[in-house]
Amino acid sequence: MAVTDHVNFATFMEGVNKRNPHQPEFVQAVQEVAEDIFDFIQDKEAYHSEQILRRIAEPDRVVSFRVCWEDDAGNVRVQRGYRIQNNNAIGPYKGGIRFHPSVNESVLKFLAFEQTFKNALTGLPMGGGKGGSNFNPKGKSVREIMRFCQSFMTELYRHIGADVDVPAGDIGVGGREIGFMFGQYKRITGEFTGVLTGKGLEWGGSLIRTEATGYGAVYFLENMLKHRGQDLTGKIAVVSGSGNVATHAAEKLVQLGAKPVTLSDSGGFIHDPDGLTQEKIDWVKTHKTHRRGRISDYADHFTGATFHANATPWNVPCDVALPCATQNELLGADARALVANGCTAVSEGANMPSDLEAVHVFKAAKIMFAPGKAANAGGVAVSGLEMSQNSERRSWKESELQVMLHDIMDGIHDRCITYGAQDGKAGGYVDYVKGANIAGFKKVADAMLAFGVV
Repeated sequence: MAVTDHVNFATFMEGVNKRNPHQPEFVQAVQEVAEDIFDFIQDKEAYHSEQILRRIAEPDRVVSFRVCWEDDAGNVRVQRGYRIQNNNAIGPYKGGIRFHPSVNESVLKFLAFEQTFKNALTGLPMGGGKGGSNFNPKGKSVREIMRFCQSFMTELYRHIGADVDVPAGDIGVGGREIGFMFGQYKRITGEFTGVLTGKGLEWGGSLIRTEATGYGAVYFLENMLKHRGQDLTGKIAVVSGSGNVATHAAEKLVQLGAKPVTLSDSGGFIHDPDGLTQEKIDWVKTHKTHRRGRISDYADHFTGATFHANATPWNVPCDVALPCATQNELLGADARALVANGCTAVSEGANMPSDLEAVHVFKAAKIMFAPGKAANAGGVAVSGLEMSQNSERRSWKESELQVMLHDIMDGIHDRCITYGAQDGKAGGYVDYVKGANIAGFKKVADAMLAFGVV
């Protein structure tokens, strides 16, 4: 194929839309990557002739299955389960399992596509995948959750393995759910292998896995500021979410001298002008995890804090922002409000929390903006380290893992600068979205070229 015959961006996206009708999240994720990749591959014939981007944007397989379970009242319930295995060019499929009513094929395909690039950026040998179900664990008893997890794994087990596909947790899936699924996998196969990550420490899990995503997002933010000759000391931070990622991001912000002032959930957000402290963060962790409480209760418990129902925190003046809740929670108008209020850096702790319009606003304003595939890679990085520990039948110390996590996030930042630096000046503007997309794509694409057309 001659260079002049290359498919252009518009034609490529037209094909993606046509092949994936009614899948807006997946199309959005592909477009965000393709916007940067097309310029990069313009003069690289092999990527065009071998249709590399087209192949990455088509999952290796989409597995869909029925999950039947029985509730405490004896009623038979039916949910839908999925596993999307997007690409295994550089290692076994790796990515979380999500239990949430919003789960559908589009959401999981977008997450698996993003995971492919995120995993490549870590430097670890992991491909990209994602799975889950529209099962809602909220309001369910422990026994109901156990029965659902066992039924889910009864089908999923035939599609995964330590050298094939290694799922982890995600929204709605924590250590308890991983335990139930691992127990069922072991029961069916008779094998004790590293087939899941996020396991309990007593049976093959890794230290700092719980903290890793939130900590990693802050480490990446710290790196962006350091590149500009700044640090986190005294910075006002707005954080969305109040789960695992958000609370640990807030915790690391406090440790590094910043002042987080917000947290949120689906009901709204709290604003604490005095700043969250470790004591307050620990209260939130206990309240959300063990009491299954709402973030609104924070305002009743701590003097000076206010709760804002059915709202997001992006209008609160700040220096830095960390969206750590869910996809498309930060829209174009929110991005403009952040920029207008003086925000200079955004580090995504969730997967694709900023919509395309918001991304374009941040890039146009040339603020420091770290996409989730780079900034929230800390969680899967430690999952990869858990896989290594399982393979070696050993456990590393927390101090060793903290150093490894920091090194991995430093490495991701360096790779983003390699392909995202815009003016070549030390401390100059870096397009982290472009840098992450190209660095992740190049690693996966070069491996695919080596394998031929498979």
